[in-house]
Amino acid sequence: MPRVMDRRPRVVLLAGPSTYRAGAFLQAAARLELDVVQAIDTPQELTSCRSLPLRLDFTEPETAVAAIVAAAADQPIDAVLSLDDSAALLAARASRALALRHNDPDAALAARDKWVMREALRRGGVPVPDYRRYPLTIDPEGVAGEVPFPVVVKPTRLSGSRGVIRADDGKTFIQAWRRAREIVLREGEDLETGELLVERYLPGVEVALEGLLTAGELQTLALFDKPDPLEGPFFEETIYVTPSRLPEETQQAIAKRTAEAAAALGLREGPVHAELRVNDEGVWLIEMAGRSIGGLCSTILEFGTGISLEELILRHAVRLPLPTTERAADAAGVMMIPIPKGGMLRDISGIKSARDVPGVTGIEITSLLNQPLTPLPEGASYLGFIFARAATPQEAEAALREANNRLNFRIEPTISLLPVR
Repeated sequence: MPRVMDRRPRVVLLAGPSTYRAGAFLQAAARLELDVVQAIDTPQELTSCRSLPLRLDFTEPETAVAAIVAAAADQPIDAVLSLDDSAALLAARASRALALRHNDPDAALAARDKWVMREALRRGGVPVPDYRRYPLTIDPEGVAGEVPFPVVVKPTRLSGSRGVIRADDGKTFIQAWRRAREIVLREGEDLETGELLVERYLPGVEVALEGLLTAGELQTLALFDKPDPLEGPFFEETIYVTPSRLPEETQQAIAKRTAEAAAALGLREGPVHAELRVNDEGVWLIEMAGRSIGGLCSTILEFGTGISLEELILRHAVRLPLPTTERAADAAGVMMIPIPKGGMLRDISGIKSARDVPGVTGIEITSLLNQPLTPLPEGASYLGFIFARAATPQEAEAALREANNRLNFRIEPTISLLPVR
């Protein structure tokens, strides 16, 4: 039942310092007249600074939970939400400490760690590709002799396809392993205790499902087609288009598999973002996150009379009445503009021409001039986002591609300043 309050509901938003998501949630909270506490992931040595919103070190969860509980003692807190993967487990622990509706921390971990996820899915009877984890210290040449190709090498904790590399034979596997290992080591993984996941490559059509869980019941909010083939060796996502063009029977099977996967992981409350593949063997869950869609992609989603995805999530979290979740009849799409090569971004041209493409509703360039760019599998960002609306998914997709074709990014090689010996 929606709760009735004699005060403004108060929500804590947990986010990393570089998240794209904070702005949309803050705007939605303002529309709903919610009190918001922004909790920013901050290194331990800076957490005592109070010049900005509540600073927490996400790597110290017990201390961070204690700080949130202390904040609730001053003013009641009605929900704790994670805006990205880095805080999902912390949000679950803090919600449990405050006796709020929440996902179990074990479920939050399963949605964060790919190995834990695969194990939970297998125990729950959800089909998973053959998989195995190996320590970072292992000799990849030995592993190459025992795995059936093609396979995908995956870091267990990184998101956004970082470090995910396909290998089709022993030679490319050794290269993929070494590259993925370097990526996770740079991210702070310990060489002696760190691991990588190796699993069978699944061909097929890939989709993304955006959903909302209430007491374990999944409501599908949007199903996105990904029209660009994601076959590797890297898996950089580009275009999302909704509604899906897949047959209705296939869409129902995707929703059913997503609900089964959420149950297997133990997720019961709040938003979920699932990546799935469909092939002749059926529907396979690739990833599931206990959060909403990343980047600025949610911009294209509107429900009822102009309700944003973030407003739906906030309403659900603080138990305000939910409006209809029916979307408008038109199609919508977003393109995450990929970084084609590493280097320094020196110039951007063609933006006005791209905005003039019929159906394009906006272009947001998020990369800054004179700043270095790093593509996948090492990188964690995009050049920007293109948004489109049209009568059909095909027209929305065509508008995104035409707009992207009109953009030009001048990227120059970086010059090393190290002395020559």
